[in-house]
Amino acid sequence: MTTPSPAQPNPSQPALRRAVGRWQLFGLSINDVVGSGIYLLPAAAAALLGPASLWGILLAGLAVSLLVLCYAQAASYFDTPGGSYLYAREAFGPLVGFEIGWMLVLTRIASAAALSNGLAEAVTHFWPGAASGGARVAIVTASIAFLIAINILGVRAAARTGVLLAIAKMLPLLMFIAIGAMYVDMSQAAVLAADIPLADLGEAALLLLFAYAGFENLPAAAGEYRNPRRDVPFAMLAMIATVTAVYVAVQWVALGTLPGLAQSQTPLAEAASLFSGSWLVWVLTVGAAVSILGTTGNTMMLGPRYLLALANDGFGPRSMTRIHPRFRTPVTAIMVIGVLSLVLALSGSFVQLALLSVVARLVTYVSTALSAVVLQRRHGQREGSLRLPGGAVIPVAATVLSLGLLASASVHNLVAGAVALVAGALIYRFWRRDLTASIAAADRS
Repeated sequence: MTTPSPAQPNPSQPALRRAVGRWQLFGLSINDVVGSGIYLLPAAAAALLGPASLWGILLAGLAVSLLVLCYAQAASYFDTPGGSYLYAREAFGPLVGFEIGWMLVLTRIASAAALSNGLAEAVTHFWPGAASGGARVAIVTASIAFLIAINILGVRAAARTGVLLAIAKMLPLLMFIAIGAMYVDMSQAAVLAADIPLADLGEAALLLLFAYAGFENLPAAAGEYRNPRRDVPFAMLAMIATVTAVYVAVQWVALGTLPGLAQSQTPLAEAASLFSGSWLVWVLTVGAAVSILGTTGNTMMLGPRYLLALANDGFGPRSMTRIHPRFRTPVTAIMVIGVLSLVLALSGSFVQLALLSVVARLVTYVSTALSAVVLQRRHGQREGSLRLPGGAVIPVAATVLSLGLLASASVHNLVAGAVALVAGALIYRFWRRDLTASIAAADRS
């Protein structure tokens, strides 16, 4: 069976609408990376690395930059949706590409389910009754339904919502940094105040690097961006510089204002209560809830685009390729991701799927770094493409980094990933459509 390239849309469907510009993409990329984790990261990093956690966060940002550069380079070759799935498919063939896309779809569903539950948890700070029962169900259902509706209405509406949420989640962090900087005790925040505990380096590396996770999703909806080959690399590179600076500054303020940071359950809120009073604590709590909603929104926007790319290549029901005639969005894919996320969120059975996220991300990182080497050889001279210094040096370094992290994953995570890959291989073998025949039939009609 043959399948057309992702660059060849199904002519029986209306085209996706290219409506998102470069600064909206920057906001979306910030939204995907900066989540509720930053509100817990300072304590977890300090527990593992002490004052040296400041260096750890900075070095993690630089390490992730290697991966971001690989994604940015690969994105500069394509203006079609799919992201990591597309890159792996073009570099290594349909089987490898499908496995990457399959893992990405699973993790997007699990992420949306987990995040919507996290939103209900965050709301309990204001509404204790949201911890369980009908109130929790209402919050989870309403948040997912709202994001489904926004995404069906159009990528422009989803992007604008994402940018607004990105601004809303960054403002509390910037206020924490600006006010807290005036109260920092430099003796507590001295980055050379303690030796780095070597025994905890592996765990710390995994924690810190995944604090930057999410950057890989931006290229998934490239078919709906105005100039994806130019704007996606710009947004990703601007994002990693911005996020690294914010993370380092937050860690510095937390170290310098909160004694016993490593033992704190709510580090930013506790630190803020010492130098600003309850009002900033309230702002940060709202910021945490907004962060979760924003990251869930990006998941609901970009996750269906992986499903659309797979369906366009003949995997799964043809209905998954349906584009709304008015809003030009992949309406069926959006609904499927949304409904499955809601079911998992309400049942709580998403826990096992969530185990896939660690391995799936790392497998995706390895595949994209290796794809960057292959694609660089094929398309490196294409006009307007991003050219990395040193040729294959950066992709090779990113591959080694990802493999090292994969080796640090738990046995449970590795087993869960292996089971998912086997399931994906079976789907690839037995559930494929001949899309070439479908297109020919559509042309005849």
